[in-house]
Amino acid sequence: MAEPAGTIAIYQGIVASRLRSQLAYRTSFWLDLIAQAFGQTIELLAIMVVFTQVSTLGGFTAAEVVLIFGLASCAFGLADLCVGQVEKLPEYIRTGEFDVMLLRPLGTLPQLLSADVALKRVGRIGVGLVAYGWALTRLDLAWTPLTVLVAVTAPLVGAVILGALWVAANAVSFWVVDGREVANAVTYGSNFTTSYPITVYGPWLRRLMCYAVPGAFVAYFPALALLDRPDPLGLPEALRYAAPLIAVLAVVGAGTIWRLGVRHYQGTGS
Repeated sequence: MAEPAGTIAIYQGIVASRLRSQLAYRTSFWLDLIAQAFGQTIELLAIMVVFTQVSTLGGFTAAEVVLIFGLASCAFGLADLCVGQVEKLPEYIRTGEFDVMLLRPLGTLPQLLSADVALKRVGRIGVGLVAYGWALTRLDLAWTPLTVLVAVTAPLVGAVILGALWVAANAVSFWVVDGREVANAVTYGSNFTTSYPITVYGPWLRRLMCYAVPGAFVAYFPALALLDRPDPLGLPEALRYAAPLIAVLAVVGAGTIWRLGVRHYQGTGS
């Protein structure tokens, strides 16, 4: 059900106040932003170091791997910016703050997501966009309307998939009071695994990323669509265009898990 216009305005006001408070301390904000960008740059440099020793990685050239890395970085950065706050759920449950959210006439998930929007995470997105743009210009891609559509929407669709995984993974805290480590294994683990072609992983991990935790649809399959090359693993060609459908299913699944968790939530007793 859609949120009333007045309720949306409340969320917008909360987010705006959070952003203004961060920008009030500009030096601290820029240092945090640079630190985020630096950390992501180090991950990119690690890939480049690998290619000083090999010519291909999992059957992909350096520019093709950077394309996958750029897609994954943009998607993860956007997901982190928009829904990364949900990882504070275990703390809110433990301290009783989540009980306060339940008393308000607002949705619990939107309240949680608007509680602390860390604008510094834009630094990660910036590095991802630079890597993505460099790869798109370096590779000899056959530009068609479909290719352009995939290039524009893939980072956004990937962000939706990762965001849904983020919500679903952290919702385990409704049953396990401190489920942060379980959630981090899914969220930050997905950030690492989606940055490389799935051909570098073993069969069991590839199946996990394709059919259980759909990380392969964040960057790998969209990259195949952009490159217009067959999958080295021989997977169906339709999968390279299935990311939007997977995103919808992921959102529905995450929403179902969240509502189920809230329905059965009984507090910590503290």
